Amino acid sequence: MTRDIESDLHEYVETRYVHLRRTAFLLCGEWHRAEDLVQTALAKVVTAARRGRVEHLDAYARQVLLRVYLDDNQRGSRRRERAWADPAGAAEPPAAAGDRATALTVLAALRALPARQRATVVLRYWEDRSVEDTAAVLGVSEGTVKSQSAKALATLRQLLAGSVGELMFSDGGMV
Repeated sequence: MTRDIESDLHEYVETRYVHLRRTAFLLCGEWHRAEDLVQTALAKVVTAARRGRVEHLDAYARQVLLRVYLDDNQRGSRRRERAWADPAGAAEPPAAAGDRATALTVLAALRALPARQRATVVLRYWEDRSVEDTAAVLGVSEGTVKSQSAKALATLRQLLAGSVGELMFSDGGMV
């Protein structure tokens, strides 16, 4: 193993950790779980990169993070733990959020979405990915991304009706 690979990996983790953690938080809605997801994903990324299996580190890390989140949801282990979780600490918004009340309301609505729809919304609107990129990361067709986005936005519109003014997503869609 060369020193260059190790220094590149160290630099990547240092520079991208916060962004990956925020993405994980939007996926799961809990800071502690987001930390766990990112650490698990980065461990897998580092292992794969050391073996020379990674061409684009950032794209691979986001894909692994998403897979770790979806796998964790499929196992159902978080559903059992949520019954004991402290709801007051679970909904803290990212530090960059301007209006705290709005951020809390949107995060609560986001948590109400099924895992795949939430992942689609986070990739499309938080990560600002195209339909094609989102489909590739999720391993689904472009039509599935479009339908999941439409269903998620409809649910968010319904959940947020009256509680938050009109919100705009990057593609011009209203929530």
